[in-house]
Amino acid sequence: MEHKEFFDDLSTALEISVHQQGSYDDYFNAAVLVPLIWDHDQLAVLFEVRSTHLSCQPGEVCFPGGRIEKTDESTIAAAVRETTEELGVEAEKITVLGELQEVISSIGVRLYPCVGYISDSTQLHPNSDEVAELFTVPLNFLLDAKPIIGSMERCTRPLADFPFDLLPDCSPDWKNRRNYQVLFYKYEQHVIWGLTAQVLHNFLDIYRKIKK
Repeated sequence: MEHKEFFDDLSTALEISVHQQGSYDDYFNAAVLVPLIWDHDQLAVLFEVRSTHLSCQPGEVCFPGGRIEKTDESTIAAAVRETTEELGVEAEKITVLGELQEVISSIGVRLYPCVGYISDSTQLHPNSDEVAELFTVPLNFLLDAKPIIGSMERCTRPLADFPFDLLPDCSPDWKNRRNYQVLFYKYEQHVIWGLTAQVLHNFLDIYRKIKK
């Protein structure tokens, strides 16, 4: 075939490109643990309240986790490492049960969640620099709860360097492109929302299936 060598090289480059498309190199790649814990004679989900001293999302409810570092062997390893750093619990006390579907946010975060069981709640010593408070929610409560659903709009907005002169028929009235849902769970004085609520919702869906 004419130009076979070139086409072979192009085929290889295309294959590499397809694999690289899922890397989301410009995203903030993070991993979290959905911690299950035995509390007051029942299974519960453990949550953190982020320290008010943090620059990012201070005072919000979240799962333990954070940025995936190059030294982490896997997304699970990153989630466990971050959990040990934030909760002060030994890695040996965490039994990872499996991974959940990754969540990609519209604000440039790619989140890799996993589920784990912390066997000894007395060993929790949260890092006060990152964690203001820990609280648990009974799993049965969450299974019965219906999240409040809000809607957001994702739209495009041209910036100063956009070459309008190349598009003479382009209207300056740019249209919204897509709506998406934001979930909220309320428990006592706490509100669980955003990516944390989405991860929780995905976990609860799986848990309901195995309980049927």
